[in-house]
Amino acid sequence: MKPAMHSFVELWVYLSATPLFGLTATLAVYVAAQAFYSRLQHAPWANPVLWTVTLLAGLLAATGTAYPSYFAGAQFIHFLLGPAVVALAWPMWQRRTELRLRWRALGLAALVGGAAAAGSAVLIGWAFSLPPEVLASLAPKSVTAPVAMGIAEQLGGIPALAAVLAVLTGLVGAVCAKPLFDLLRIHRLDVRGFAIGTASHGIGAARALQVHPAAGAYAALALGLQVVLGALLLPLAYPALLPLLLSVTPKH
Repeated sequence: MKPAMHSFVELWVYLSATPLFGLTATLAVYVAAQAFYSRLQHAPWANPVLWTVTLLAGLLAATGTAYPSYFAGAQFIHFLLGPAVVALAWPMWQRRTELRLRWRALGLAALVGGAAAAGSAVLIGWAFSLPPEVLASLAPKSVTAPVAMGIAEQLGGIPALAAVLAVLTGLVGAVCAKPLFDLLRIHRLDVRGFAIGTASHGIGAARALQVHPAAGAYAALALGLQVVLGALLLPLAYPALLPLLLSVTPKH
């Protein structure tokens, strides 16, 4: 075995047996994905979060690395999600006067948008005869993942599945939002930002912030509103809706 390859194998064996593996792999893959994203001038399909998740999943599968072993190191990055979400408040604070003047319209838009996001997901799942626990996991899919897990558990869903669905929702929104907005001829940055924050929470808000600070501010506001509204209203509305759905058999 060549010295360089031997050194690489030794490094791999060492890292894979320590918490450093998850941290090192996540940072290395994300930096590479971010460089690729910048090189392609921020093309939506090259979203670094999407490719980081895809490549890390492939790496874990190819090496037979158990997820708990990976997360032992990646939890350090997971911890930073809280401060990162809080940091999104800064562009909102910079536009506080504008937001104060529009709070009624924004509140109504958040309520209608959140109801559409949760209701459409549950109805589509019901149309495909998915079991109640999966429907309960679908309901909070447009709320940021940690909150979605708590809501799903309260509704009788599966927290881990709710987290996966929330991440997938965010990725789909981050990738598809710009082409969809262009198709619908929606050009206002505040409208774009608020819509993607409502539908695609933190991942969508991060994408909006990359496009323009104004879009990022409204996306962050929408994210916060969905967390509050989802946590308060879904536990009240979903138990009332579920018996109605289960009493009707969907036609196929």
